[in-house]
Amino acid sequence: MKKPLLFVALAIAVACKDKPKENKEEVQEEMTETVEEKESEWTTLFDGESFDGWHMYNGGAVTEPWKLEDGAMVFYPPEERPEGTSYNLVSDQEFTDFVLTLDWKIAEGGNSGIFWAVKEDEKYGQPYLTGPEIQVLDNERHPDAQNGDDRLAGALYDMVSPSKDVTNPAGEWNTVELMINHKTNEGHVVLNGTKIVEFPVQGTGWDELIADSKFADWEDFAAFTTGKIGLQDHGDMVAFRNIKIKEL
Repeated sequence: MKKPLLFVALAIAVACKDKPKENKEEVQEEMTETVEEKESEWTTLFDGESFDGWHMYNGGAVTEPWKLEDGAMVFYPPEERPEGTSYNLVSDQEFTDFVLTLDWKIAEGGNSGIFWAVKEDEKYGQPYLTGPEIQVLDNERHPDAQNGDDRLAGALYDMVSPSKDVTNPAGEWNTVELMINHKTNEGHVVLNGTKIVEFPVQGTGWDELIADSKFADWEDFAAFTTGKIGLQDHGDMVAFRNIKIKEL
């Protein structure tokens, strides 16, 4: 009787050994599907090869002084600028609730910005008249850094200061994540992997932030929940790359 029992035991052991292998393969397939699903949630707003998906604010196709270099869109301030002319860029699409990620690099002493909820209309000469701004700045050299912490790189401009300065120096790339979610009334800025700014995006808290800023009397500032993403011409050399967005 001992031999049959030994045979049965061995058969059970082999069966048990094979089963986890099958489960492991199933788990791996599920993980692969999950990664693919997460990647598919993101939309590339700038492919590094063309200005498709972008245009001049209140204007047409993107031309000089913006150029494509090494997978980035780079703004070179013109030596001569017609009075009243700006070269701000905006996305073709509008967004409401989203996570936006991109890399930016500013020249020494430079200033620029990233806008959301921008509206295009001839009565608005600049994106900042409607769109709130995440600051892009050379903290060490630009004079605006001396006007308050809410003017530093990564700040919700003139409204919420960054909790710490994690900015890489001028001439180096910085990675920023901007989340705007009206469903949960949350906004945040993550700079170089560190969350540095949090804020409400509507309601009393948001209204108070505006009331305490220079935008308090601007009729249409932050008046729209849906709008375009904007990149600012502030007269200084700046570059952007790896621009992606995920709608929430």
